[in-house]
Amino acid sequence: MATRLFFGAVLCLLWAGPMDAEITQNPRYKVTGTGKRVTLKCDQTENYDYMYWYRQDPGHGLKLIYYSNGFDSINRGDVPDGYTVSRKNMENFPLVLESATSSQTSVYFCANSYSTVTHSCLLSAHKEWLEALSYPELARPGPDPSIQCCRPSLGQSHPDGKSP
Repeated sequence: MATRLFFGAVLCLLWAGPMDAEITQNPRYKVTGTGKRVTLKCDQTENYDYMYWYRQDPGHGLKLIYYSNGFDSINRGDVPDGYTVSRKNMENFPLVLESATSSQTSVYFCANSYSTVTHSCLLSAHKEWLEALSYPELARPGPDPSIQCCRPSLGQSHPDGKSP
């Protein structure tokens, strides 16, 4: 009987240790019961403006949950229901499942990026890419697809000194 009452939701997480962007996601794996509150942490050291949370269900492409383009700036993605996020500083962007459900069993990814593209360009690039991954029947034969975005020339440079 106790086995029937307990349903374990497994959350698999991509761990990204210190790399160029120095972003860390933890915990690496999380198993929880339905109805439990779960917090997934995403921390960065580079103070990049953009931070993202994605989920990937088995056999499907990435789905954007939420993203932030700076301190206290939160934007809903394609699947925000059942999740909350906060961005109280530039370093942290935690994802919270207030009451975990079996439909939230997934692989979760956090990411960050320097704001080198305009907001609308970034979203359209993500949306087209995600649709192509989610609906492979829409793919046409030919060369591998690529996504290119460019930012307006504002005289800004990348924080590591690279040319944009």
